[in-house]
Amino acid sequence: MVHAAPQLGARFTQMTAEFAPGGTLGPAPAQRFLYVLEGELSLEAGGNEHILAPGGFAFLPQSTPHTVRAQMASRAAIIEKPYEPLAGREHSPQIVVGNESDVVPVALMGDEALRVCSLMPDGPACDFAVNTMTYDPGAALSMVEIHVMEHGLLMLEGAGIYRLGDSWYPVQAGDFIWMAPYCPQWFGALGKRPAKYLIYKDWCRHPLGS
Repeated sequence: MVHAAPQLGARFTQMTAEFAPGGTLGPAPAQRFLYVLEGELSLEAGGNEHILAPGGFAFLPQSTPHTVRAQMASRAAIIEKPYEPLAGREHSPQIVVGNESDVVPVALMGDEALRVCSLMPDGPACDFAVNTMTYDPGAALSMVEIHVMEHGLLMLEGAGIYRLGDSWYPVQAGDFIWMAPYCPQWFGALGKRPAKYLIYKDWCRHPLGS
């Protein structure tokens, strides 16, 4: 299922891929990030094989040969984006493979009830970021955000309320939101269990492309 694509106005593509046992993922025309939602995927890249269980993730730089095969019925979030090199500077993103359970969460602005796990390395080599954000019941962003970055957001667990512009939307696990640049946005968790989402943003590049 394709959630966001350039035809919508996004500068990236995000989809949820469903695999039958033995199913494979086709080649990518751009950088690719994948996050396993259910099941188990085998990834071969850079001369190594990795088994990705739920919470497992991988970043594959543009033009990296790789194969992805399902060991069982599986689902994964897939994000693809053409790479934007920095003019006059030599930076090459590298293959990244990991599991969210091994990433140390960071309290957002000191709020221990709202935790961020960064799944992509920081620095000028990478032109986008992917994080998970987990909210304890009742936790919320401290402000309405407005910025130049666009977002792709996939709800993973729980439920909450999202403000987009002047409208309010109830969301729950499985819902997807594309947020264009400069869209006012805010989220608060509702219910008795934590809310969690996977969020993409373009990053570390000047908005004019220089």
